[in-house]
Amino acid sequence: MHVNAMQLLIGNRRKREGPQPCNNLVARLVENVNSSNVSDSEHLFLRRGCSDSLRDQNGAMPTVSVGRDRLFASLGKTYTQEEFEDLCFSFGIELDDVTTEKAIARKEKHLEEEEADEDEEVIYKIEVPANRYDLLCLEGLAQALRVFCESQEIPTYRLSNISKDAMLKMHVKPETSLIRPYVVCAVLRGITFDKARYNSFIDLQDKLHQNICRRRTLVAIGTHDLDKLQGPFTYEALSPSSINFTPLKQERNFRADELMEFYKSDLKLKKFLHIIEDSPVFPVLYDNKRTVLSLPPIINGAHSAITLETKNVFIECTATDLTKAKIVLNTMVTTFTEYCENKFVIEPVEVISSDGNSNIYPDLSVYNMEVSLSYITGLIGVSLEADEVTKYLNRMQLHAKQSTSDDKQCNIVVSVPPTRSDVLHPCDVMEDVAIAYGFNAVKDKAVIDNKGSKRLAASLTLLPLNELSDLIRKEVALIGFTEVLTFILCSKKENFAMLNRKDDKSKAVIIGNPRSSDFEAVRTSLMPGILKTVAHNKDHPKPIKIFEVGDIAILDDQRDVGAKNLRQLAALYCGANAGFEIIHGLVDRVMEKNGVPFVSPGDESGYYIEQSDEPEFLAGRQARIIYKGKHIGTFGIVHPEVLNNFDIPDPCSFVELNIESFL
Repeated sequence: MHVNAMQLLIGNRRKREGPQPCNNLVARLVENVNSSNVSDSEHLFLRRGCSDSLRDQNGAMPTVSVGRDRLFASLGKTYTQEEFEDLCFSFGIELDDVTTEKAIARKEKHLEEEEADEDEEVIYKIEVPANRYDLLCLEGLAQALRVFCESQEIPTYRLSNISKDAMLKMHVKPETSLIRPYVVCAVLRGITFDKARYNSFIDLQDKLHQNICRRRTLVAIGTHDLDKLQGPFTYEALSPSSINFTPLKQERNFRADELMEFYKSDLKLKKFLHIIEDSPVFPVLYDNKRTVLSLPPIINGAHSAITLETKNVFIECTATDLTKAKIVLNTMVTTFTEYCENKFVIEPVEVISSDGNSNIYPDLSVYNMEVSLSYITGLIGVSLEADEVTKYLNRMQLHAKQSTSDDKQCNIVVSVPPTRSDVLHPCDVMEDVAIAYGFNAVKDKAVIDNKGSKRLAASLTLLPLNELSDLIRKEVALIGFTEVLTFILCSKKENFAMLNRKDDKSKAVIIGNPRSSDFEAVRTSLMPGILKTVAHNKDHPKPIKIFEVGDIAILDDQRDVGAKNLRQLAALYCGANAGFEIIHGLVDRVMEKNGVPFVSPGDESGYYIEQSDEPEFLAGRQARIIYKGKHIGTFGIVHPEVLNNFDIPDPCSFVELNIESFL
């Protein structure tokens, strides 16, 4: 069977395991919820996620490429691949791939793979949480792992001890409020670069630009050789025709409006032009001699470009979001201050706004968060002493100490450093404790704490809807259907026109600024994905029997987010004949396994079917499923026009129903 990237067929991964103790899925679900008797294969497995949903532009978690030997040298220890995978897993990250620079280059050029030379540098591609900006380069990753392995103390960052009069100044002009109102700055003094450090420094900027900076729309980073500049600096917004400078990697002067035209043919920079090109004024930074530092968010000036010989780096971040600008600046300076003459010491810059107010950046202040011990242990599901919790938090780069509240409750006071902008809520503290403790150890510890009782902590049990979903998956697979997983996003055409449906704008959640036309909307049915699966596998021997259990989304004004998710079951039969009776039998089987009897129309004690008239099905060969008086699904023979739209030559029958109705 050919499986393309759009459709992942899992296969018949569930084998018959003998008679079940209870045929009623809902009864078994209630039994499991009441006893919390969750098997190893069914219990909830926690992994570090992305709490603010800041994934990369392809929807994947960020991947950091680091040289294996350089990483191990920084860690002060050599690991086998298996040992390093275990370390990553323990820390909540993942070793995604092992490759080489030449292999990466060959892949980018679509060349055939070759055997790696022994002298090729091994590259580890490590997947990290998208809100852990401190892990986006080797330096931050290595430091976090050293602290986690207790081979290094948590660093304490501070500003250099200089008077306000001696600080570099950045004066902000009022016109910047028209386009990009904020700027924050800092200086790394006495830094020492080599080729690897320099490349890592540049790569971190690119990673931040793709992630939290949202392709420079929110924040743009500029780095400069301070010794080539003279303060104080000004941040201005001027007409494009009045800005003239030599940009990075060019040898002649350009006016800013000329640069916009020049970079329209540049594969890398042209995607940033839209941010400012329609504005009557462009943001620009000058030094005291009117030398242009940068034209954010497009390009830096060539005059102040950093090199391997640079000793003092001036960093400026212009932004439309001040909070994110401060996070980005903190990430840059705290990550690379270890290469400075005075480790963990950063020179501040005074930013003076147009109204005369001034602020000192970077803001390296530590804020304290008080979290009750019972909150942490209750959510994890294990009993831990306060000193154990503080130890685990210290391993996650969070200073922690025990305190007692007025009501004698034991609390943990956590000091959140400037590197950990992801810690926003007590649940983030709890998550770090769980990671350092080890998710694999949580269940065993919970069993011991509960003296072997089958009733475990709530954190170890599946949500009822997820457990019911798994039970239904198993039953449908045992009938002989193969499970598929399809994308939640689809095109509006696939969601409506190709199914003979009309879009009345009242149902589908539409994606703002989609990456492509294939991802314009959140699916309102599982049908498009399943039909596309058949279309991509139409040469497979017939019959094709596939199913999916997944979520759809529909607009709902009653919800605070304006939409709601619904868990659906969909199945399709494709063969020499439509197989309507097979899909009808599947409906009866699912209802039977959920303990729902077939009843006469109008009886709300079970389910019955009635004639329907949905445009995606053939007229007279379709039916609604009515359960407890509510329409929960539809099945029938797929309309030939719909099959033709998806380029499917064989007849098909399809069913889709809402499984949340059974809870």
